[in-house]
Amino acid sequence: MAVVFKKPEALTDAPLHYCPGCTHGIIHRLVAEAIDDLGILGRTVGVAPVGCAVMSYDYFSCDMVEAAHGRAPAVATGLKRAMPDRIIFTYQGDGDLASIGMAETVHAATRNENITVIFVNNAIYGMTGGQMAPTSLPGQVTQTSPYGRDVKTVGYPIKVCELLSALDAPYYIERVAVNNVKNVLAAKKAINRAFRNQIEGKGFSLIEVISSCPTNWGMTPDNALKWIDTDMIPYYPLGVYRDKSKEAE
Repeated sequence: MAVVFKKPEALTDAPLHYCPGCTHGIIHRLVAEAIDDLGILGRTVGVAPVGCAVMSYDYFSCDMVEAAHGRAPAVATGLKRAMPDRIIFTYQGDGDLASIGMAETVHAATRNENITVIFVNNAIYGMTGGQMAPTSLPGQVTQTSPYGRDVKTVGYPIKVCELLSALDAPYYIERVAVNNVKNVLAAKKAINRAFRNQIEGKGFSLIEVISSCPTNWGMTPDNALKWIDTDMIPYYPLGVYRDKSKEAE
């Protein structure tokens, strides 16, 4: 019997520890499928900092390096410069990348480091109990904003794709989501493109993935996916924010 669907080679057999309805598992699979599709498993190194994906070394079968909280782009830069023939990716959450790691992210982007950044935006600190994150929406209730995010006192959410696209150097920046089949297919295409850019030496690629966190949002998995459509995507519009291949045309 022909096999038409199977686990990617770039994923291990370890059971995922994520909560029911969390879409980290989908994103893991899309990254693994890209590695398989491009035939780069043997020369890929992933970098995971503190956060929801801190245990991703159990799930990806490529080499993995742990980084201090927020420092994944800096570690990835060192790895890529020391081993330019390797394919280096980071897998980071919003608290990690857009808060403590904002400087590392911005400076890696403005140097156009030839790395691939997978940025998971679930609008909350998912691993550490549900605190307000840099990406939490205005009015969003979290453990540290029980009356909703007040932009008068804590400011507005950071829109990472829009921020980085204002820089001159980054090669490719796109925001996608994984809350329905259509969006998952678009996310797979974007992630594949980000890895292909690195293989071709194009430079810095970042894919922001709008993801769900039902546990810390206080929702059922089904309602969390709907909330992405009704609340998150309107604030964080999907699409390509920088594509230097188009700019050169």
